[in-house]
Amino acid sequence: MKTQEMEPKTKTQSFNASITVKTVPNEVTEKISKVNEWWGITFSGNSEKQNDKFVVKMGGDSFYDFTVAELIPGKRIVWLVTDCNMPWFSDKKEWANTKLIFDITEKNGETKLSFTHEGLTPEVECYKACEKGWTHWIKTSLFSYLTTGKGNFNQPK
Repeated sequence: MKTQEMEPKTKTQSFNASITVKTVPNEVTEKISKVNEWWGITFSGNSEKQNDKFVVKMGGDSFYDFTVAELIPGKRIVWLVTDCNMPWFSDKKEWANTKLIFDITEKNGETKLSFTHEGLTPEVECYKACEKGWTHWIKTSLFSYLTTGKGNFNQPK
């Protein structure tokens, strides 16, 4: 009798979004690091070098502590969420130990930015709200900042 092998369950995909702009990869790295220019939040600290630490606040008691875990200019930025408080969700620490990954590639004079929030999957409580937010902040605001020099701080709809 032949046994049928079960295929391993694939891990649910973390949120990702991509944009392509006509600019050089190093400029994309520099502009991502100017967090307050494209992400409509209160920002303190530094985010321009590896091991830099910064804090993002979105009003009220909310906060997100980040460490720049990896920085390869023109290629990759990884921010590790070291602590957070998301008072509007039952798991207030849902983003803790997740990573925001910005992969940058150049092809034919254009630069593609692939953003992944590793750990933000459809199973987590904030996914729907965070998916809407990240789609806006990456595809609208960061895209605008990279192409016009000005982020779009209108709240996601």
